[in-house]
Amino acid sequence: MLLLIPGPVQTRPEVRAAMAVDIAPWDRGFMPEYAGIREKVRDLAGGIAGQHACLPLQGAGHFITEAAIRTFVPAGAKLLLVMNGTYADRMARLAREAGRVVVPLAVPDHRSVTPAEVAEVLAADPAIGHVGIVYSETGSGIVNDVPGVGAAVRTAGRRMIVDAVSAFGALPFDLKAQPEVDAVVFTSNKCIEGLPGIGFAVCPIDRVTACAGNAGSWSFDLADIYATALRAGWGSFRFTPPVQALHAFGKALEFFQAEGGQPARHARYRENARLLHEGVRALGLKPYLDWDHQGPIIVTVHQPADPRFTLMEFVEALKTRGVLISNFYNTPVPTMRIGCIGDIHAEDIRFALRAIAETLDGMGIRQRDAA
Repeated sequence: MLLLIPGPVQTRPEVRAAMAVDIAPWDRGFMPEYAGIREKVRDLAGGIAGQHACLPLQGAGHFITEAAIRTFVPAGAKLLLVMNGTYADRMARLAREAGRVVVPLAVPDHRSVTPAEVAEVLAADPAIGHVGIVYSETGSGIVNDVPGVGAAVRTAGRRMIVDAVSAFGALPFDLKAQPEVDAVVFTSNKCIEGLPGIGFAVCPIDRVTACAGNAGSWSFDLADIYATALRAGWGSFRFTPPVQALHAFGKALEFFQAEGGQPARHARYRENARLLHEGVRALGLKPYLDWDHQGPIIVTVHQPADPRFTLMEFVEALKTRGVLISNFYNTPVPTMRIGCIGDIHAEDIRFALRAIAETLDGMGIRQRDAA
C-alpha cells in the first residue's frame, strides 16, 4: 500500500525492521544510543552543545506542543496565535485548556501570515509575551514565514514557540539564527520518516531553567525533562518510553543524513508536490492552493462537484488500487488531503495519479471542478 498522508508516513523497510527488537530503555547498552539521538536532533535544529537541549516526550505532536506551551508561557499569560489552519486551532485549544490566554490573529488558510501582521498586534498589546505559529499547516498545505515572523517577534522583544511537527527535517530551521524561539517542536513520524510514538522539543537551556515551575503538570514539563537529564544522564528517561520507536528513529536519522539532510529531503518532497499539483490539474481537479502558496508537505485538492462523488467512497476505491489518502479534510470547503512526504518518490506520485484517474473513472465522476 502506498501511504500518501501527512503522517504517519510511508517508511523504509529498514526503519520498520528496527522496531522488531526487544530493548530495555534503562539498559546501559541503550542509553548512549538515546543520548546520541538527542545530540543529532539538537544539531539538526541548529542548536549548540551547552546552549540548547533536545527534550523528548512520549506521545503525539499535541503532547509536545502542549508541553512547550505549559513550560514557557506562564499560567494566565497571553499567547498570540497565528490562526490560519486546523492545527493552529488545536494549538489554541491546548493553550486555553492549560489556562493560558489566547490572542488569535486570524489569517486566511490559503496564505502565510506576514511579519507586519504579527508586528502590528504585538505593538498594540505589550502584555503579549509569546507568539505561537504552525510552520506547515497540513489542513491546507501552506507554509508560514517562520523566519520573517521570528524577526518581528525578536524586534518586539517577545518569545516564540514553533510547531514544526510536519515541517522539521524538510523546511529549513536554525535556532542560532532565531534566538527568540523558546521551543521548536516536532515528532518522529513525519519528515525524518520514522515511526510514531515520540515528540521532540529543542530549546535554549537558559530559557528552560528560567521557566521551571510554569508547567502545572509533571508529565508535560520540559524543565523537568531537562532536570532529569542533568541528574540521571542524557540517556535517561522519566517514564517508560516508546523505546522501539526511538531505535527506529535512530535508523531513520541515518537515512536522512545519507540522503543529504534537510536540503535533499526538501527537494524530493517539493518535486513530489509539483508532480501532484500539476497532475491533479491535468485530471480536471482543482488544487486548494495556488502553486505560489503551496508547501512541499501535502497537496490539498477540492472535491469534485459531481453529485456522485463522496470522499469515503473515493478513498476506499482508491485503496483497492494500492493508494491510501486521508479520509477527512480540515478546510472550510470539501477537499481531499494527499501527502507528499515519507519514503515517497516521483515514480510513486505518478503511480498515485494513475490510480486517482482510474478511481474517478470507475466512479463515473465526470464533473471534476470544485464543488
